[in-house]
Order: sequence, then C-alpha cells, then structure tokens
Amino acid sequence: MADIAKLVEELSKLTVLEAAELATALEEEWGVSAAAAVAVAGPAAGGDAPAAEEKDEFDVILTGDGGKKIQVIKEVRGITGLGLGEAKALVEGAPKPIKEGVNKAEAEEIKGKIEAAGGTVELK
Repeated sequence: MADIAKLVEELSKLTVLEAAELATALEEEWGVSAAAAVAVAGPAAGGDAPAAEEKDEFDVILTGDGGKKIQVIKEVRGITGLGLGEAKALVEGAPKPIKEGVNKAEAEEIKGKIEAAGGTVELK
C-alpha cells in the first residue's frame, strides 16, 4: 500500500498537460480508454449524479498565520510572486484569497505549503 500512496503523491505533482500525456500513453500501452474505465467504475461506486459534478476550480483563502507570520509571508511570496509589502499586507489582512480559480491539485499543493509554514487555509 505504501507504494500506491507514493505513486499517488508523485502523480499529484503532474501538470494538467503532463497528466493528459500520461493518460494518452497509458491508453496506447494498454489498449484501453480512460473514459471507458470511468464509465465502468462510476455505477459501481454508487453512481450519484451530484457527486459526479465535482468542483474543478477552487479559491485558496488564507485564514490566518498561526503565529508564524514571517514563514507564511515567505510562502505567500513564493506562491504568488508578490513583493514583500504586498505579501505582508495579504497575510496581515487575512482572511484573504491567495489564488483564485485554480485546479484541485494546485489548491491542495498551496494549502500544504501554507500549513507547513504554520498558516491556516480554506478551500472554497
């Protein structure tokens, strides 16, 4: 099971383009379609239509610095490319959005970085 978790972690680092290329390569290698696999797995998992409509764009909202303002400011600067003054204002003005309209993988990555620095994040 640890190998599967490691594989999932590595795959989570792929960009959307890389993930699409991987899907195409696997389809060619195994002679299957990812759409067919999803169609088979969907009904077996319960087939709830509302659950299938998963949100694909998220806003990453900084809710606090957890008392580690300097570390959180550094992460915000790295994520957003903001200058020191703008990043400091964003952190001090929490709750504020760090990034808006990002995919789930990027939102989770940003959340992980901010939480590792000591801050708190909410995904909307």
